[in-house]
Amino acid sequence: MTTRRRHIAHLHLHAALSEDQYADVIELMSGITPHVQAIPPDAVQLDLTSALRYFDVTPYDLVQLAKLRLLALYGIESSAGLAGNRMLATMAADASAPGRTTWVPAERAADWLRSRPVVALPGIGRATEATLGRHGLHTIGQIADVPPATLQRLLGAGLARLLAERARGHDPRAVTPLESAAHLSADLVLERDCLDPARHHQAVLGLADQIGGRLRTERQVASRLTLTVRYADRSSTTRTRTLPEPTDHSPALVTAALGLLGGLGLQRARVRAFVIRADDLSPADRAYRQLFLDPDAERARAAEAASDRARRRFGPGAVHPAALADGRRGRGAQRPGRTLAMS
Repeated sequence: MTTRRRHIAHLHLHAALSEDQYADVIELMSGITPHVQAIPPDAVQLDLTSALRYFDVTPYDLVQLAKLRLLALYGIESSAGLAGNRMLATMAADASAPGRTTWVPAERAADWLRSRPVVALPGIGRATEATLGRHGLHTIGQIADVPPATLQRLLGAGLARLLAERARGHDPRAVTPLESAAHLSADLVLERDCLDPARHHQAVLGLADQIGGRLRTERQVASRLTLTVRYADRSSTTRTRTLPEPTDHSPALVTAALGLLGGLGLQRARVRAFVIRADDLSPADRAYRQLFLDPDAERARAAEAASDRARRRFGPGAVHPAALADGRRGRGAQRPGRTLAMS
């Protein structure tokens, strides 16, 4: 009995889309195949395997049909990658110029991968690339040829095993339809108008830390963060930032949130409330995570997991960032609103 070969397409959408427009794209692609996965904010993946018999065309022609519909109905130009799994399709799309399609057939995938730089693999950062480069490993083919024991000495067992699988073009993940509009939010309403920038900093830090804890509890990662500041005169300001990679790591969320706050230049604005919203949620086990060689990063993750266990056992106030210590000892300074909300 033979296994049917998969055909996965990754489409980059060259347009700035609202949530409604993005939902329209997902619905349009669902007319080609029911296996559509949202990759917010500007990409989508399709499993074309079951649709090929219905349309009676080649996988390449079916991708061209999808791109033509996007352009004709919504004026959206796209580039695409077509391959036997999600990782290869994403890499092929990254290698495609706007309007073009790169097809990597299964029988040519190994040859196509060999000459590409190591950093082209999803999750490989500059630090890992530099470490491998110091040992003469610059291409994916060179990584695939390295004995597993040698790679483990360079990177450690976990990273070496994952990198070796990716270098050989393996990716078992399925295209899974996801809710693209899910979000998570945390807000804080102050008892009195606050002009102190240090208190603003402390409030945003605490909310971002809450968001990180809830994301890990829900086993979700966020791709985008939004900060809303409400003022004493009932006006508000909102800023949004796309994260470098989907994450549930509190320090990364705190850095992004404080960056948004710093960009507002509030100085001594009279602030009444803060709201942080994490958007474009997806299951943590389906997201690529940047590979780091820095042992401090792994220790930070381990400490974060220990803090989460302490909070589950002793309550949310059991462990908190050191920067919040003074604020938590004070009384009557702030009143939490709806702590967290899912939709």
